[in-house]
Amino acid sequence: MTETEILGEFRASDALLEGHFILSSGRHSAQYLQCARVLMDPARGARLAEALVAKIPADIRNAIDIVVSPAMGGVIVGHEMGRALGTEAIFLERPEGTFELRRGFHLEAGQKVLMMEDVVTTGLSSREAIKAIGQAGGDVIAAGALVDRSNGSATFDVPFFPLIALEVPSYTDDNVPAALAAIPTTKPGSRKV
Repeated sequence: MTETEILGEFRASDALLEGHFILSSGRHSAQYLQCARVLMDPARGARLAEALVAKIPADIRNAIDIVVSPAMGGVIVGHEMGRALGTEAIFLERPEGTFELRRGFHLEAGQKVLMMEDVVTTGLSSREAIKAIGQAGGDVIAAGALVDRSNGSATFDVPFFPLIALEVPSYTDDNVPAALAAIPTTKPGSRKV
């Protein structure tokens, strides 16, 4: 799947939004990718997951035992990645502010994990998820995301495979451009900042 085809999937589902958004990371942006919209069509979600699986080298892909995603944004894409890989998929939650496995989910000691996100901006949630997976006994061997919008700044201790990398500027509270600051904010993300 080409970058144009991937962006076409986002545009076709009205998932590429323009305005003034406060991201889950707390940063401000003039664009927002609402992955929930692109994933609401199961066929589209399957196409995107299969395209990402194709980007993961065979040795890593074949070693993955299970997919683990952070809730809320990663749940659907994690499930689709599990389907595409032929593995189970579970998710982490933050009932007390820290990721943990719930709902009877567990990992076997040393189980090889793909940690899967929808969008990575700073990588904070992904690093927190990777830490929680390790504490639960899993061995994260790779991280994936539909979209890397970190402009190359998100790094992990494992290989990272985004389906697409977009250069979308984001700003701290004290660095928001005046034109963007003049637009009312919307906070579409799932994490309270």
